[in-house]
This record gives sequence, structure tokens and C-alpha cells, in this order.
Amino acid sequence: MSQTLTLRGVKPREAIKTAAVIVAGVALLTLCAKIRIPFWPVPLTMYTLAVMGIAVATGPRIATATFFSFLAVGAAGLPVFSGSPERGIGLAYMMGPTGGYLLGYLFASWLTGALAEGRQMFGRTMAMLAGLAVTYAVGLPWLGLYIPMKDVIALGFTPFILGDLINIAMVAAGSAMIPARLLGRIGR
Repeated sequence: MSQTLTLRGVKPREAIKTAAVIVAGVALLTLCAKIRIPFWPVPLTMYTLAVMGIAVATGPRIATATFFSFLAVGAAGLPVFSGSPERGIGLAYMMGPTGGYLLGYLFASWLTGALAEGRQMFGRTMAMLAGLAVTYAVGLPWLGLYIPMKDVIALGFTPFILGDLINIAMVAAGSAMIPARLLGRIGR
């Protein structure tokens, strides 16, 4: 007995294009995770640049699918995260000190993409700052499970905020060179 699966309204060419954008996004996230300055307990990476750039360029749906795919690939054991495989792989890594930031970036992908859609540079910048706030709001309490709460700001925020703001400024400047009508539409 043969069964055929059909998806009404889904065009194969568009599905392939979307999948290619997601795969490229996962590759970009992996590359940006590997570019790092070792800090303890959280390394300084270029995650913020990649997450915000993907969210502004693709919109909330594809940005969230991309970061979720990145997490799924990492959970499966591929060494896509910063410091992996040296600091662990898979779910063990994701449950470690940086796990809250990873979860925060997932939420930030959707929020930034949704808030940035159709906006000019100032609106996109504010959307990225909101996404960064969500990332820290989830990441810092999670980090507090691994280090004393009195040290969370000093070790999980202060060393990284300037780099994150510079990454956001780079995405904002880069996105200013692309017409707003195209941003948030890549992969659609």
C-alpha cells in the first residue's frame, strides 16, 4: 500500500529556499559560536551578532526555526556550541552555565524578528535591544544556579554587555544598507 503526503499551499521551491536559509543560519551560528574569547563561566562569543542578524533579516518565524534547529543539532551531540566539544556536548552542555543564554537567544530570535519587521534602523535597533534584554533575563538567573548570585552580574553581564552592544551596532549598521522592505523577508 502506497501513501502520498501532500501539503496544500506549500510550494516545494519555497520550502527548499526556507530550508536552505535555516541551514545557512545554523552554519553562521556555529561559526559565530566558535569565534570566542575564553572567559569563565561564560565565554565571549559572537552569538549576539548572528542571532540578531538572522532575526532582522528573516523575521520571527524563520529566525526562531533557525535557532531551534541550531539547538536541536547541538542537543543531538554535534559540537556547534562555543567551547564544545572541550566543555561538553549535547544536552549536558545545554544544561550547563550557558544554557540559559541559549534558551534566551531562542526567545530573542522570535521577539527581535517580530519587533524589527518593517521598521527602520532605530526600530530595528530597539528590537535587538529588547531581544538582548530577554537573553540576559533568562541567562543570568540560570547562571545563578552555577555560581553565587552575588557574582552573576559581575561574571555573566558586565564582561559581555559592551561586546553585545557593539554586535548590535554592527547589525544595525549593516541592516541600514538594506531596504527595510527586504528585511524580515529573507527565506520567504
